[in-house]
Amino acid sequence: MSFSDLKVKHIETTTDTLSVELMDGHGLTMPLAYYPTLLHASEAERTNCQPIGAGYGIEWPLLDYHLSVEGLLQGLPEAPGLRRAKVAA
Repeated sequence: MSFSDLKVKHIETTTDTLSVELMDGHGLTMPLAYYPTLLHASEAERTNCQPIGAGYGIEWPLLDYHLSVEGLLQGLPEAPGLRRAKVAA
């Protein structure tokens, strides 16, 4: 696998999972329990996401929240006590 294969191709969230498909076809599905900011977000906040950083990360602009593909691959959860402020509408 080359580094360029670690780019995000598709992102999907449900009420309890985050699923990411990479350019090489591999998929990752993580429980939202790993990411309390996403777990406690509204459906609109959770589903409004996009690849960033040339595809090596994911952004949730309404939550000012970001995850890296590298962190997802390592299974790293959200840092304990992290609280994200919601962006004013």
